Amino acid sequence: MDAAITEMINKDFELMLPASVSEEELTNQLAAYINSLINNNFQQLIRHLYRIDINESKLKILLKENPGEDAGKIIAKMIIDRQLQKIKTRSSFPSANDIPDDEKW
Repeated sequence: MDAAITEMINKDFELMLPASVSEEELTNQLAAYINSLINNNFQQLIRHLYRIDINESKLKILLKENPGEDAGKIIAKMIIDRQLQKIKTRSSFPSANDIPDDEKW
């Protein structure tokens, strides 16, 4: 798994997952944490999902379509996918540091 994704998830959820974790292990550990939030601090989970920008309607559909599945795992996969999208989007736009000084405002 890309270390950047693990780093983002560690930062967003205040976790300490190793950078060299596999995608399956990242999903499982994140799912366990999410399940803990579902059971103990649902409001905090909602805040995390809002801040990460998880599509609420898509989440509801996935949870409805997979009633026997682990909700934590479904949400973890959505979070990982969303973080991947963010990384791809950021890499497609140059940062302000990549612009020559004579072209800056």
